[in-house]
Amino acid sequence: MRRSRPPLRSASRTTSPPLDGGEEALAEIVGTLPLPPPGGEVAQRDGVGDGATRSRRTAGTTKRARQLRQSGNEAEALLWLELKRRGLGGFKFIRQFPIGSYFADFACRERRLVVEIDGSQHADSAYDRRRDEDMRRRGFSILRFWSLDILKQRAAVCETILAALDGRLSENVAAPDLRYVHTVNPPTLKTGTTP
Repeated sequence: MRRSRPPLRSASRTTSPPLDGGEEALAEIVGTLPLPPPGGEVAQRDGVGDGATRSRRTAGTTKRARQLRQSGNEAEALLWLELKRRGLGGFKFIRQFPIGSYFADFACRERRLVVEIDGSQHADSAYDRRRDEDMRRRGFSILRFWSLDILKQRAAVCETILAALDGRLSENVAAPDLRYVHTVNPPTLKTGTTP
């Protein structure tokens, strides 16, 4: 036995121009389509059920990246002004990009370069060394700057990033104001996944 469907609401035509020919038949069909729910909100898919969009990212990754972007510090915000919209040498950067179980402050996927901004709590951090090694295993070179350098010498920081992107930095560098971990042969691991 078939269930009866509720009547569909029709859209008003008070602001539409006059139609001629086959357009009027199309307007009849469009006018019988259901309108979105009141309040202007459209239901979002939760990833479950028929026709739901699926993501390659681990559950919660996008939410965590969004939180990190919103809680960024002043140095991150200033560097992002230089990097966004292909502003630095035409290279595309992404903020809080997931790589394995870590999030890179900024990443250029095309050149497989990660740019990290460190505060004083990162001085000689074993955690950062493990993190760098994991990203390096996944084929990313890592460039680390101090927050203070971005605040005071942003042009020099941008030149150093461009040097890494252009291949002018091709070996590891460990200096008081800069750390660069170079990857020679990037593996073919996908980002956002664990081996």
